[in-house]
Amino acid sequence: MGISDGKHVHGMYVVHDGPREAPPLVLIHGSGASGSSWGPVVPALAGRYHVIRIDLPGHGQSPPAPSYEVPEQAACLAAALDELGLRPVTVVGHSSGGYIATALAEQRPDLVGSLALVSSGPSPDALLPQPVILRVLLDPPLGPLLWRIRSEAMLRRGVTAVCNRPVDVPDDLIADVRGIGYRTFRAVLRQNGAYIAERSVPARLTALDVPVLVIFGAADPRWDPSSAHHYDTVPNTRVEQLPDVGHFPMLEAPEATGELLLCFAATGR
Repeated sequence: MGISDGKHVHGMYVVHDGPREAPPLVLIHGSGASGSSWGPVVPALAGRYHVIRIDLPGHGQSPPAPSYEVPEQAACLAAALDELGLRPVTVVGHSSGGYIATALAEQRPDLVGSLALVSSGPSPDALLPQPVILRVLLDPPLGPLLWRIRSEAMLRRGVTAVCNRPVDVPDDLIADVRGIGYRTFRAVLRQNGAYIAERSVPARLTALDVPVLVIFGAADPRWDPSSAHHYDTVPNTRVEQLPDVGHFPMLEAPEATGELLLCFAATGR
């Protein structure tokens, strides 16, 4: 697979795995996570691809940004990919990372050869009532207070609260999650909501000429699993639902998720 190495590029921490001469595969994490969330699927992907994991602004090892608007984050990602000389790329986004990936394809179709969305809710009406632990951590007045004293056990419960299978949460992901600021996380959630409220993800994808893979857990507790079929109307799109899987397919079903991504990256189907 090769040795992982990382560096900061245009305000974002970028980690490389796999042979640099292989086709590029870009992985974008969701809100409140980091590139470490992809850890379980990286070994399989890096056997065939140059895997690039991105820490979005204010997450992981990337510093905070003045704005967390989805198009601005996509523009920063485009600048990083330009500096790295990578194109065209297969872009994979988990959860709200799928919005960054979609915005990147909207802005820079020359950069994006194909697009995979993993657990990316299509529109605000697909959002389910959130687990109690997440509501307590996010909502005032307790949220800001509890955020500062979050224990490792609480952080792990926060991740597993949106899983449907027992998972081993990577230690480096927990360390990265601990570093995310309360205001940053709240701002990111607001901007993600604004992006899909302005126009749904399926509507945005329909306007693009790019192959799309949608992976959804059939037991996702964050987004209504049936909303995965909102993507059925998008041309050149394949929708896959993983049985008994929640919001983190790469943690809950890494082998199945990796196989789907490998096939899609190779064939665009």
